[in-house]
Amino acid sequence: MKKTAVSAQEDPSALIDRRILELGDWRGEALARMRKLIRQADPKVVEEWKWNVPVWSHGGIVCTGEAYKKAVKLTFAKGASIDDPAGLFNSSLDGNTRRAIDIAEGVQVDEKAFKALVKAAVAFNTRA
Repeated sequence: MKKTAVSAQEDPSALIDRRILELGDWRGEALARMRKLIRQADPKVVEEWKWNVPVWSHGGIVCTGEAYKKAVKLTFAKGASIDDPAGLFNSSLDGNTRRAIDIAEGVQVDEKAFKALVKAAVAFNTRA
């Protein structure tokens, strides 16, 4: 997979669009689907491009979206601090801060539970 070249003036959303197209397989479809759910869960989410990966933020980082050979990984920056009643977190479970969801080919994440997780992450980031 060719890495997305970044220019300082490029729109982060356009870079995410390009990454999805570059993947060109089930990983691009999964990343696009999860991006759509993130934006539905929080219409005020800000799309960013950091560390050569998509980042969604609201009051701080909500999650990043990385594509690997066998998984799309959504890493929640403060995942250890938010409730996950549906048990979506299945990776990075040993740390004190982050939690991640690894999505393998053919796996469908529970949309309602995922949106609730995004909302919980935003609430954690924006608490007073």
